Amino acid sequence: MATEQDGAGTTEVATLAGGCFWCLEAVYDDLKGVSKAQSGYMGGQKTNPSYEQVCSGTTGHAEVVQLTFDPKTISFADLLEVFFAIHDPTTLNRQGADVGTQYRSAIYFHTPEQERVAKEAIAALSAEKAFPSPIVTEVTAAGPFYQAEAYHDDYFARNGGQPYCQLVVAPKVQKFRKLFGEKRK
Repeated sequence: MATEQDGAGTTEVATLAGGCFWCLEAVYDDLKGVSKAQSGYMGGQKTNPSYEQVCSGTTGHAEVVQLTFDPKTISFADLLEVFFAIHDPTTLNRQGADVGTQYRSAIYFHTPEQERVAKEAIAALSAEKAFPSPIVTEVTAAGPFYQAEAYHDDYFARNGGQPYCQLVVAPKVQKFRKLFGEKRK
């Protein structure tokens, strides 16, 4: 579903994969115009996979964050600007020490417009050589979204002192805040 009616008007849905979903959720939870950032799984073959199954790399799913956003406040292109700033879109099936297809970089489009905007963003970043290596981000039609287990919700907010959060999530959140401070809630 690309658009939904809520009490305040129309919202849209975007689904992004850029490594660990805790990182993406922590950043997008703090972005103006995003009313919900939900961790989950997309792009695989198994119905309703568990975290353990996805982490095994055998289901084909990516860890994703599904965003509900107000396009009058923030555009899909703006969501992608943040996306490309907070993860490395040039490493195939990995983000830092997190290795496997579940950590791939992907944009799961919900509408032809999202597909167009995603492909244009990648082409523009490639043309300007924004990264030292080629972008490997997949642009794929959205499939079924499976919400992650409840203990993943607001993981960074609840577990910020945990070593993984300090070493991996916190630097991405800090980078977002530095680059996009004016877009924070």
